[in-house]
Amino acid sequence: MGEITVSAEHIGHLLHDPASAHGAPYMQAYADLAQTHRGRPVAEIVPLLRTAADRALLGFTGTDLLEQAQTISSGAPYELRVRVAG
Repeated sequence: MGEITVSAEHIGHLLHDPASAHGAPYMQAYADLAQTHRGRPVAEIVPLLRTAADRALLGFTGTDLLEQAQTISSGAPYELRVRVAG
C-alpha cells in the first residue's frame, strides 16, 4: 500500500476534479496503464508511471512507483492512502 499527501488545492492532480484546470489526473493514467500493461515487465512500467506522476506534479518516490508497477504487472489490486492537507 502506498501513501501520499496532497494539498487540498492540488487534489485535481491526483483525482479527476471537473472544477480543476489540471488536465492530467494521476489516477486516470494509473488506471489506463493497469488496463494496458498487465503482464508487462516492471522496468517498462516504472518510467511510464514516473512520467504520469511528473505531469500530475505528484511527488511519488521511486519505491512508490516500483510498487505500483509491480501491481500493474501482476494484476493485483493497489491501495493508495491519500492524505489531503489543508
